[in-house]
Amino acid sequence: MRVIIVGAGAVGRAIAANLEDSHDVVVIDPDGDVVEELTYSLDVLAVRGDGTELGTLREAGVERADLVIASTDSDETNVVVCGAAKAASDAFTIARVRRRTLLETWEGSHGAFGVDFMVCTDLLTARAIFRIAGLPAAHDVDMFVGGLVRMAEFEIGPESPVAGTIVADADRWDSLTFAGIFRGDEMIVASGDTELRAGDRVVVIGSPHSVTDFSTDIVTPDTESPDEVVVVGASEIGFQTVREFEEHGYSPRLIERDPDRARECAEALPNTMVLQSDGTDAEFLAREHVDEADVVVAALDGDEKNLLVSLLAGRIGVDRTVAVIENLEYADLFETVGIDVSINPREETAEEIVRFTRADHTEKIAMLEHDRAEVIEIEVGPDSALTGGRIVDVTDRLPSGVVIGAISRGGELITPRGGTIVEPGDHVVCFVDGSVLEEVLEVI
Repeated sequence: MRVIIVGAGAVGRAIAANLEDSHDVVVIDPDGDVVEELTYSLDVLAVRGDGTELGTLREAGVERADLVIASTDSDETNVVVCGAAKAASDAFTIARVRRRTLLETWEGSHGAFGVDFMVCTDLLTARAIFRIAGLPAAHDVDMFVGGLVRMAEFEIGPESPVAGTIVADADRWDSLTFAGIFRGDEMIVASGDTELRAGDRVVVIGSPHSVTDFSTDIVTPDTESPDEVVVVGASEIGFQTVREFEEHGYSPRLIERDPDRARECAEALPNTMVLQSDGTDAEFLAREHVDEADVVVAALDGDEKNLLVSLLAGRIGVDRTVAVIENLEYADLFETVGIDVSINPREETAEEIVRFTRADHTEKIAMLEHDRAEVIEIEVGPDSALTGGRIVDVTDRLPSGVVIGAISRGGELITPRGGTIVEPGDHVVCFVDGSVLEEVLEVI
């Protein structure tokens, strides 16, 4: 498939890096230095120019393109790119936008602007924050097979009952599979004799109920889902996050410094207590009993501010902190200094767009640990390497680095074990080492 990506920022680069091995990728960017660097760092054709101009798109071969992805930092530019691409080709177009209002306009006009699919960064990020914040101790959470299967990544604490045991001894849930473990820079595919150590990040796949039980019983005993949620910062991500909690029955608190923005949010969010103050003021946080919150989400405009808010919240006794970071290089730093979860909007966007490029192979994907591994959902066909044999046998035909985590058959969840037989039409959720992903997709 020929893919044209307009915009070589963090999102565009992440998409290009993910697709370079399996597709014919062209990247357009107006910065000559960026184009030169891409030429040497990725296996892509880099074109210098303005992606809104037909001449540049034609230089990139838009007439032969199957997919055009507009991923610049300007919503308007991305919409124009898609319109220009539609004028010159039959390519499927994807526009990345930040404003939910633009997404709602597009949805209400049945695919206007020449855009076939629109990805709203702020809304995706807000939904990711809600999924993660709602599950105690989770670092990543996603749903598969229409909500029948949940994937979650947890860090094993030193006090956890499973620290120091092996997977076979820890595996006590009927509908849960231990899939993978991240230990420092090492990625381990879980097996029965794999040891679970304090500090490990373990990926489990199973029913939502079993994953929640695992979280509360094993990762963080006696910890319940959050009741008290505080969001600091009424940025667009902060606003959408609060609205997401409201829509699921919560009554969160929102702290915003700007009085006009605070008033605007108070009028738009009927079930939210909006406090007009500086969220980096430690005395204010203590006075308003923010220390009693189960989760504090830092969603200010600025990574440094979000770091400060998260550290202050942790210092006054908040159980869990979630911080939005725009600079992906800060992710490890944030979690090293004690922030429980850091969420990067650009990663969330890249993941959603990459899913579309795999439409022929996968129903859904979730990238883990900056794409070191992925959890994918596929519908098994009659020619798949998984079809017809016991899992213990068919996995021998697959590259190492694959774990079958869950199977859905006719809407019923099946927990895979060695003797389970995969049938055509099954939806299978797999954990896959990123280094063998393309090889796995070819055979399953």
